Amino acid sequence: MNSNNKNNLKIFFIKLVSITFSIIIVVNITYNIFFAEKFDNINQLMELNKKENIDVMKDKIRLEIKKGLNKENIFNKGDAKLLKDFYNKIRQEINKAE
Repeated sequence: MNSNNKNNLKIFFIKLVSITFSIIIVVNITYNIFFAEKFDNINQLMELNKKENIDVMKDKIRLEIKKGLNKENIFNKGDAKLLKDFYNKIRQEINKAE
């Protein structure tokens, strides 16, 4: 009876260790696949006080502006109307301030 309990306990610990390692591997893979790239982007944005990061962001903005200028329409109709309404609202408030 005592040896049977020891074997059961040994099997339990082997299963526990294997399940623990499996969980660690699954969490690590999930983190690397889904979150690592997003955290890298967030960290890059947080480090905008460094000169090289500022230059990289400027280059990205310039590239996106050039891509937008090559398109026939930059905005879809809904976005264009929204921006026009926003512009008119700002213009009215500025005119009231004068």
